[in-house]
Amino acid sequence: MNPLLLHSFPTPHDAIPFPDITPRDIAEAIHEGMRIQNEEILAITGNPAPPSFQNTIVALAESGEILGRSVTLMNNLLSAETSDELEKLAQAMTPRLTEHEHAISMNPQLFKRVKTVYEAKKPEDEEDSMLLERTMKSFLRSGAALEGTARDRLREITTELGTLTLQFHQNNIKATNAFELYIDREADLAGLPDTSIEAAAIAAHEHGREGGWLFTLHAPSYFPFLRYSENRKLRRQMYMAAYTRCTHDNDQNCLEICRKIVNLRTEMAQLLGYPSYAAYALENRMAGNEQRVEEFLQNLCRHYSQAAHADLDKVRAFREQHPDASDTATDSMQPWDYPHYSHLLKLRDYDIDMEMLRPYFPLQQVIDGVFALATRLYGITFHHNAEIPVYHEDVKAFEVLDSDGGFLAVLYTDFFPRKGKQSGAWMTTYRDAGIILQPDGTLRHQRPLVSVTTNFTKPTPAHPALLTLSEVSTFLHEFGHALHAIFASTRYTSLSGTSVLWDFVELPSQFMENYVLEPEFLRTFARHYQTGAPLPEEWIARIRKAQNFLAAYDCMRQVSFSMLDMALYTRSAPIPPPSADASEHPLFAIEHEVWERVGLHIPPRETSMLAQFGHIMSGGYAAGYYSYKWAEVLDADAFEYFRENGIFNAATARRFRFSVLAKGGTRHPSLLYRDFRGKDATIHAMLHRDGILPEQPKK
Repeated sequence: MNPLLLHSFPTPHDAIPFPDITPRDIAEAIHEGMRIQNEEILAITGNPAPPSFQNTIVALAESGEILGRSVTLMNNLLSAETSDELEKLAQAMTPRLTEHEHAISMNPQLFKRVKTVYEAKKPEDEEDSMLLERTMKSFLRSGAALEGTARDRLREITTELGTLTLQFHQNNIKATNAFELYIDREADLAGLPDTSIEAAAIAAHEHGREGGWLFTLHAPSYFPFLRYSENRKLRRQMYMAAYTRCTHDNDQNCLEICRKIVNLRTEMAQLLGYPSYAAYALENRMAGNEQRVEEFLQNLCRHYSQAAHADLDKVRAFREQHPDASDTATDSMQPWDYPHYSHLLKLRDYDIDMEMLRPYFPLQQVIDGVFALATRLYGITFHHNAEIPVYHEDVKAFEVLDSDGGFLAVLYTDFFPRKGKQSGAWMTTYRDAGIILQPDGTLRHQRPLVSVTTNFTKPTPAHPALLTLSEVSTFLHEFGHALHAIFASTRYTSLSGTSVLWDFVELPSQFMENYVLEPEFLRTFARHYQTGAPLPEEWIARIRKAQNFLAAYDCMRQVSFSMLDMALYTRSAPIPPPSADASEHPLFAIEHEVWERVGLHIPPRETSMLAQFGHIMSGGYAAGYYSYKWAEVLDADAFEYFRENGIFNAATARRFRFSVLAKGGTRHPSLLYRDFRGKDATIHAMLHRDGILPEQPKK
């Protein structure tokens, strides 16, 4: 029998039996899941009893369990372990799933019942009240109140958007995998660290190209190349390959896909009564409206812009003093120069190189250190269980137990790049926490299945996987998201874990990043993988001294991405198609207007960030990229509170867990944060941390 059609699995903790599930099983389960949910909706709308919170709102929330399980599995595997068969399945299923969602969200009888409950006396229970509020808002934002041609057009738009965002995602994976830089002259490896050279030799061997070195656009290959390579022409080649991905005249081009996505979102918002997609999206965010986001970004510009330009001038001046030996050109510094020369400048000023730290960050020790940090803060423990099925041999599954030994979650870790995996790092869930109504009428407390997925430096025959400090920070970031899901203590899965307003979701993740520069944390695990010697105290001091190196530039770079996002989604008019005699696509002009306005690096005109900007095209951050900086204000303020009480203070951690992490989306984030901190966050802690304002003396 198809495992996905079972109500529980014969596995530890009801974990997904990945090896027993095929794409055909997923397809069958999706079809059957839609049929079952349709019956569940008919039971709600056909209920002769007056609409109530229980027989309408809760019944709707509990519907579609098999469908949700199957779609989540398909979508997660598309990112982590895709295949041609799975991609064809997703392409076929996406429009059908969108139509199924339409049939529910635009069901007039169902909406009438929801509206009746909403207009009655609100539930006294806070979580019930939030579920009701979200349900009503979801119907309105999905077009339930529309009629006639407007309703029909909205269905067409959302169906097309589902297809386009999937195509964008798949094109980017294919384009990333398609590029290879093969080097057969040892001289062209000048400057590259041994870890990069060894990995490139292994990659060349795996691709049947003996005697040379193969570099790709995957993060562990791409970023070290731009940072360390002394060959400017090859750095340019790598950079241009990365930032012209999905812009070429082939079937992976995403420029028209992006234009259509933006225009369709704008049209959808206007059909629903909003002037722009940003107005539609921000109604459901902490920021609330376009004006507040604009004020927030301008406030960051006021504080950081001058310092950011000074940062850039420092790197330019350094480059002029140290011209590239491989290229005698005297042109201005370009984007492919900045990573290289900023690295050399940091090495000169702080005598610290991220590569010299690698031997102290073998992956297993980092895992142990991060897990031990969670144990120290929250009392939870992690236990590898080889009996829990996984979807790839690289993946490990851990049981997460609470301080009293109670089961909290399964945590999957998937660290290394491979062909069927998208670039980047992310956390996701295969199942959320909640209380589930079972077929026999009993209730079951469901605990989550959580996954942390990255693209870290792989092990080689000569040494284990050795991480950079940046990769350690990335692990902490995604682990923070994981804790948000692991600690979820909600009745309704739709309010569980990271199901919070989008500009609050990065608080738990960015909060954890603060520990990466804390000596007390580094001393717990950072030891040389061969000698066992601890990371030298002098090096830790240098790392901390360099923590604000180019911080203003990095902030303004993020602000520029946020401005690009808002430039697209605050529009009220559609982006026109390229004309027959146009020398470039209209998206290029929008991008470069933003880059000119910010005034940092002006990339070559033929490059496009939008063609790969998955966050705002297919990743849920449309009109929301500012969320990273918004949440950074919160995380700096929260960590300052920890500092006041001790960064490992169990009482403060308990307060953070139960006031913020466990609550999910059951209360408005501003209330959750106030419960934890006792006051609203301000920007000052971030300004102090980044060195923009001097540190306040400790009382």
